[in-house]
Amino acid sequence: MPTYTVKRGDTLHQIALDTGLDYRELAAWNNIDNPNVIRVGQVLRLVAPGESAPQTVAQDAPAGVTIAPLRAPPPVVATAPTPTPPAPPAVPTVPTTASSVPSATGQSGSTKTSPKAIKEPYSDQAVRDLTLAASAVPAPPDSVALATPPAVRAEPKPEPKAAPTGPPTSSSAAPATSGDSDALDWAWPAKGKIVAGFSETANLKGIDIAGTAGQPVTASAAGRVVYAGTGLRGYGKLIIIKHNATFLSAYAHNREILVKEGAQVSRGQKIAEMGNTDADQVKLHFEIRRLGKPMDPSRFLPPA
Repeated sequence: MPTYTVKRGDTLHQIALDTGLDYRELAAWNNIDNPNVIRVGQVLRLVAPGESAPQTVAQDAPAGVTIAPLRAPPPVVATAPTPTPPAPPAVPTVPTTASSVPSATGQSGSTKTSPKAIKEPYSDQAVRDLTLAASAVPAPPDSVALATPPAVRAEPKPEPKAAPTGPPTSSSAAPATSGDSDALDWAWPAKGKIVAGFSETANLKGIDIAGTAGQPVTASAAGRVVYAGTGLRGYGKLIIIKHNATFLSAYAHNREILVKEGAQVSRGQKIAEMGNTDADQVKLHFEIRRLGKPMDPSRFLPPA
């Protein structure tokens, strides 16, 4: 369960903004009667009782938030059995013992290893004797091996393809989800010149749009007003709108606030008048936060 430990100078409103929550829900989850009173060292739960934190909270958790991940068993991966190639057929062998090979005279015995030394004179009888002797001797083992049909070569079986573990994804575009910016139709909250841009290194959490006093400030996207007041130092008169489970937008330094907490607003609806409360000039400070983490508004707003 994600928690936050209160530090010196923290307010419940600031903690809610930094964690992407409604400060009233945060107070209810932690049994806080007065949202303006919290103690240093107090540990606040950041999810409703009985609920687990969404998986995306761990990626963008602000400093001071403790994440306790759930222990999950290792996934079971099915493996295909390795195919066993069939054994090649046995090749017949020819006995090579000396006693099994008949001699030139038709009698069994030891094989002669030297040629016959007796020279017989040429005659028809001698030719017939040699012809009969040659036909009585069986073919040598090499001839038998060549006459045997070659062993059939086993064709390798194709390995079975692994079953897909999830739905196919497209590399060209990420799918839109209800908690992502694709589900929101962002619009510029005010007209004017950008005098300060977003910068993570300079701790500039949004953009500043210069304008004139009383100029309309409109909701950048539809949502519910979760805060309207002056409880956050450095923001003046501030409005925070929660658009979905992922995104908040903030509108600071207003001269007048025209909406109340809990009100549903539509995209382009006038919610405030531009001013210079807690600022050195008339301007709107505008932020977009994803799970409480400041994001560059220029990534979400349409071209000016």
